[in-house]
Amino acid sequence: MEAIFQFIIENKEMIYFIVLSVFVGVEVIGGVPTVLHTPLMSGANAIHGVVIIGAIIVMLDTEPDNIAGLVLGFLAVILGTLNVVGGFVVTDRMLDMFKKK
Repeated sequence: MEAIFQFIIENKEMIYFIVLSVFVGVEVIGGVPTVLHTPLMSGANAIHGVVIIGAIIVMLDTEPDNIAGLVLGFLAVILGTLNVVGGFVVTDRMLDMFKKK
C-alpha cells in the first residue's frame, strides 16, 4: 500500500494530466453531433501519435529498475499504436464508402 502512495506522490503531475485529459475529451466528444462523430474520431485517433512519442520520452527518463513505469510506458505505446492504426483503418473504410463501384 505504501508503494502505491509513493508512486502517486512521485507521479502526481502525470496523474493530474491524465485526469484533465479525460475531462476535456469527454467534454469535446460530448458536444460533437452524431454525423461528424466518425470523421472526427478517425482524425483524433491518428493524432494519438503524440501519445506514442510522449510515452517513449517518459520511458527514456524512467530508471531501469522502475518496472511499474516501464510497464505503463510500454502499455501506452501499444495502446497508442493500436489507436493510430484503428484511426487509419476507420478513415480508409469511410473513404471506401464514397468510391463509385
